[in-house]
Amino acid sequence: MIRTSKLTKVFRTEEVETTALNQVDLEVRKGEFLAIMGPSGCGKSTILNILGLLDTPSGGEFYFLDHDILKANDKERTALRRNHIGFVFQNFNLIDELSVFENVELPLLYQNVPAAERKQRVDELLGKVGVAHRRNHFPQHLSGGQQQRAAVARALVTKPAVILADEPTGNLDTKHGEEVMALLSDLNDEGTTIVMVTHSPEYARHADRIVNLLDGEIQNIQDNGSYKG
Repeated sequence: MIRTSKLTKVFRTEEVETTALNQVDLEVRKGEFLAIMGPSGCGKSTILNILGLLDTPSGGEFYFLDHDILKANDKERTALRRNHIGFVFQNFNLIDELSVFENVELPLLYQNVPAAERKQRVDELLGKVGVAHRRNHFPQHLSGGQQQRAAVARALVTKPAVILADEPTGNLDTKHGEEVMALLSDLNDEGTTIVMVTHSPEYARHADRIVNLLDGEIQNIQDNGSYKG
């Protein structure tokens, strides 16, 4: 599904050159739950932004769904991101002026999905993540855990090939963090591919494999033996 070879990302200013990723070889398999761990500044967010087609690498190879991303133009990358990638962020990134229903519906509006289908898909997902009773509420009226569940529903509504989760429990207490991790694990059990950045070894154990990054390089990959193929 996703493959990188010798992936490199260098940030340059007039005075400083910083290598954020250095010769990274990585494969994400269909239906896999992959966790990426490492200290702050090790390149976790950089690699997630590249995998999500929000940033471009400086060198190497990067294939997403058999597309050579380094040869794709902006229009092609935007279409791949919009149609095949769902994002879950630490800060939820819900729009305060929109209800829960409208937040989850928004990606479908960008895809010009008919109204009846939008309603069906949003209602189904709100029920799936356990916030259907909050569909008409605004984000500020929800707990952190409920907001993250709504964000997961929004990420899933376009039926993406992969979910990219950047510290999805980072702003949650232990109880709500465990609820969100249980939800992600259930989604993975149903076949959703997930790549998650986390600082938590406990939450990383939900993954099939754990990639440990340090100074922009993969130190090791731990196989938890739970990948079902």
